[in-house]
Amino acid sequence: MEALAFLRQDHKSVLGMLQVLDGSPRGTGAEMSGLGTMVENLIIAESQHEAIEEQFFWPMVREKVEGGDELADRGLEQEQQGKRALQQLLDSEPGQVEYHDALQEFVTAGREHIRYEQEVVWPRFEAAVSREERERLGKKLEDAKKVAPTRPHPDTPPSALVQKTMGAGAAIVDHLRDAASGRSEKNPPDPQIH
Repeated sequence: MEALAFLRQDHKSVLGMLQVLDGSPRGTGAEMSGLGTMVENLIIAESQHEAIEEQFFWPMVREKVEGGDELADRGLEQEQQGKRALQQLLDSEPGQVEYHDALQEFVTAGREHIRYEQEVVWPRFEAAVSREERERLGKKLEDAKKVAPTRPHPDTPPSALVQKTMGAGAAIVDHLRDAASGRSEKNPPDPQIH
């Protein structure tokens, strides 16, 4: 599957979650609304998405796109900001002020980041990278997502080398923790391309 089609489906899924989560109930209403489960799905989906972009997409942007270093640096900084908000969600509970502040921060930052990728980076990427290369990249992204970390790891440097080494170890630990806790059952399915 072509890389941008794969990433677009991920973005579509996340934007749907962000729409549902924007303005979600606070206090005891948050605890009873199933907010925690939806946020858990968001954390898993976003952690996997950002990890595979760091591993494969952003390095190709740097290599192939004119001004790619600046584009990638900005995108990766946005992703790090998002990871910090996701970690705050993991470290708090629905109903807590910190939880809802982090959720609103992520909703805003997530939309901004998706808009940046789709409107600024992708057109330049598509113009600079052949269809064949995008197809190969899409296959790598698909395969990598199946074994990507399911937690944000905001203290891990956002580099391809780190994701391919330390990130792989973190992913194994994440998947073991998910299986032991039952969290893996909440892992959202990969988007289907039609």
